[in-house]
Amino acid sequence: MADYREMWSNLDMDLEKHDVLCQVLPEVFGEVYLSQQKRPRGMDFYDFVVSEIHGVRPAELIEHQKSGGKVFGTFCVYVPDEIVFAAGGIATGLCGGSQFWVAAGEKVLPPNTCPLIKASVGARLDKTCPFFRIADMFVGETTCDGKKKAWEILASEVPMHVIDIPQMKRAQDVNAFEREIHSFIKVVEDFTGSKISADSLGESIKLINNKRKALQRLYEARKAAAVPISGKDALLVTQIAFYDDPSRCAQMANQLSEELEERISRKEGVFPEDTLRIMISGTPMAIPNWKLHHIVETSGAAVVVEESCTGTRYFENLVDETAPTLERQVRALAERYMKTNCACFTPNSARIDDILRLAEEYKVDGIIDTNLQFCNLYSTESHLVKQALAEKNIPVLHLETDYSEQDFEQLRTRVQAFLEMLRE
Repeated sequence: MADYREMWSNLDMDLEKHDVLCQVLPEVFGEVYLSQQKRPRGMDFYDFVVSEIHGVRPAELIEHQKSGGKVFGTFCVYVPDEIVFAAGGIATGLCGGSQFWVAAGEKVLPPNTCPLIKASVGARLDKTCPFFRIADMFVGETTCDGKKKAWEILASEVPMHVIDIPQMKRAQDVNAFEREIHSFIKVVEDFTGSKISADSLGESIKLINNKRKALQRLYEARKAAAVPISGKDALLVTQIAFYDDPSRCAQMANQLSEELEERISRKEGVFPEDTLRIMISGTPMAIPNWKLHHIVETSGAAVVVEESCTGTRYFENLVDETAPTLERQVRALAERYMKTNCACFTPNSARIDDILRLAEEYKVDGIIDTNLQFCNLYSTESHLVKQALAEKNIPVLHLETDYSEQDFEQLRTRVQAFLEMLRE
């Protein structure tokens, strides 16, 4: 990594603690990623991004601020990035996938809080994540009770706007979310000093749609019998998409997809064609949470699709680009985002429909349905997921885990037993 210490110091980061994090990440990344065989050349870009994860993109965000722009830190796929970019701002994902930040989060949160929430709060309070130091405003949502209370803590640190997510998907709920987007527009306009027009919002809708299309193209390549990219690498691409410049994200994902499509034409895969094909469904896996994918793929199977917020939920649906007025554009945004099937909704049969559809499209041999410890939404919903998969004779393994390595061997044992059962 290049020398960014002056930048980190100016952000009032705890350099001593941050040095510890910077020492650990390269070793973990090398073991999980650089040890792989037959990796696509296009992954070099993503390897570079990880090597400079707290440097290159944060420096770009700071340059944006120096020119008068605002940076919005977001936590969830329900935040409409299109609004931020339409006002000349930048939306960036925020850190929350490492055990490193959990201890700091537990200083202000109950231990039985989901590790994603504890890590996110800890990353800010511990002063060890530049994205949390740079953001001018945090944008949260109401997808779970733990997050709602965490936002109150973070609001004492940085201006916070919370988007209320309806808990059902009736017509009146889509209308309610449409009103939330209008409220968000007012907040963003006031904060940036820029008026959002139909032209600027139309351009940002195309910008974010292009990113989604590029990720869709990447996932389409994973359907091939000879899988051209590991699940770990595909997960990394999606994780970085939350942070990267949307145009660059689309460009690099399309370049990678071109390489994968060439591999498919040559029937060249990173795994043998008879390798078991696994779907991972459930809670998101924020960077650098690569544990489950690493276990599965070092146990002789291939992860070919993720039904999660760091998977298909992030990019599957596009926003209608034909809406001619701002009002119609906001409606199109509301309709698109309300198609995303989080476990916060009731009833949530559409998520089960997604899992069954993806299982068929990607020709999976089995599904690992996973949830982060203390995420009661996905843990409870796993009963209905298992029930639906049993009716279709699709094997499923339910796992609960956190960010620590303490359960690594236990998870490996359970995954290997599941894979052996699939081979019988």
